Amino acid sequence: MDIKKQKRAWFTGKRRLSILLGATALIVALGIGFGVGGAAPSAKRSDLWIDSARHGDMVREIRATGTLVPKVNRWITAGVAGTVQELLVQAGERVEADTVLIRLSNPAAKTESERARAALAGAQAEVAAKRAALDLQRLEQNALLAKAESALRITEAKTAALTRAEEAGVVSRLELNQSQITMEQDRSLAGAERDRVAAMGRNVEAQMRAVTAARDEAETAYEIAQREEQQLEVRAGIEGIVQEVSPELGEQVELGQRLARVARHDVLIARLQVPEVQANDLALDLPVRIEMNGGVLGGRIARIDPAVREGRVVIDVAFDAPPPPGARPDLTVEGRIVLNELTGVTSIARPTGALPGGAGSLFVLSNGSNIAQRRSVRYGSASSDRIEIKAGLAEGDQVILSDTGQWNTYDSIRVE
Repeated sequence: MDIKKQKRAWFTGKRRLSILLGATALIVALGIGFGVGGAAPSAKRSDLWIDSARHGDMVREIRATGTLVPKVNRWITAGVAGTVQELLVQAGERVEADTVLIRLSNPAAKTESERARAALAGAQAEVAAKRAALDLQRLEQNALLAKAESALRITEAKTAALTRAEEAGVVSRLELNQSQITMEQDRSLAGAERDRVAAMGRNVEAQMRAVTAARDEAETAYEIAQREEQQLEVRAGIEGIVQEVSPELGEQVELGQRLARVARHDVLIARLQVPEVQANDLALDLPVRIEMNGGVLGGRIARIDPAVREGRVVIDVAFDAPPPPGARPDLTVEGRIVLNELTGVTSIARPTGALPGGAGSLFVLSNGSNIAQRRSVRYGSASSDRIEIKAGLAEGDQVILSDTGQWNTYDSIRVE
């Protein structure tokens, strides 16, 4: 009897489990059936975004936001290390090219400038002294040459006279020979003095080149030191508006460190951030309409950044005309980039998530009915606010463009 009771209890528990699982499956099946084929959910028309399919022309454009930026920017860097002694301008001030923005202090630079100035003065004095000494040596050598040439001319004249006298039998042949020997000696001495003068000239040039090179080196060192001293006064370099002044009073700055940024205030461009998914159709020189301060200004794409940053592509728009007086750097603007115009197409306002060339499903109200039926559609070309319908809709069809994710399991919606 005990064995039979245990077997029956085991059998009863297993059967109860089977019954429980079957009931659960039935409930789930009934729930799904009621969800799909049950009564359509309802929604207020005022809570929905409904648009009508239109047939006609559609302008393909991309909308993007951005800011105005200066076309010409100049970063001013430290030409010499030093300590910030004075900050003479602030961001937003208008400056000229020679306006002093920052004054730096560097005693070593001033000392080096004075040392280089003294070295240059010494080198210049050395050049003058060397030139005077060499000029004196050249005069002395020229005097020796003149003396030798004079002696030669005298012996030449004497030899000529003795030659005539010897022919007349007035003087002996020995005396004439002695005069001729003396003349040849004087000619050799004069030639040697001419060679010394030529050598002296070359020597003078070589020595002058040496001292002149030393002077030029000192002059270059002085110019560098003077320029470094002048760079203690940091100037704007261009006319414009100060955009940024980086260092603080008393800060130690290094050579090449960025100190300030100045931008031309009269040449601005629009820098727009285009979503990556819409950037494939971008091209240089496409027309762009920029909206700012309630006005619209035309322009064209002048630059497209080849890189994608944070899901966006940066483009620069050059204006066809000067911006209005109220335009200034960092002013927020909105741009409309005109890609092309499609003629004779059916289009609707672009639903969220609708991609060019893709497919999807939309709830459609047709023939004045208040029941929106789910319908498959195929998309074509897209703009920022509209998208072409290749199949699935006809002109006049009303389409619910609101987010209908909550009704994914239904094929129809009642619009009240």
